[in-house]
Amino acid sequence: MIEITESAGSKIKELLTSQENPALFLRVGVQGGGCSGLTYGMGFDEEQKETDQEFELHGIKVVVDEDSLKLLKGTRIDYKESMVGGGFTIDNPNAIATCGCGTSFKTATEEGTPEKCE
Repeated sequence: MIEITESAGSKIKELLTSQENPALFLRVGVQGGGCSGLTYGMGFDEEQKETDQEFELHGIKVVVDEDSLKLLKGTRIDYKESMVGGGFTIDNPNAIATCGCGTSFKTATEEGTPEKCE
């Protein structure tokens, strides 16, 4: 299971409301790429697959595909405001290495498909 902080939950609800589509939900996943081999994906979707896992966190429908779930177990998603804007942060206890950008990682069992950093 993943965790979404109260701050992140509030921001996600705000963004969902602005989309004016009640069928949308939050999809969180992992795909190959980035400097470390795996990258996080987070966005709104309205198509759910049979193999997707569904959770409700802070009143938000959250969907994670079956393959990503094992790489995201215990992951914490937060949202922080700063003087130069705000953004989501992802703290994944399964990551043994991360890229400086913070969106690319690898685990002890999954290296993904690393790309050259420029």
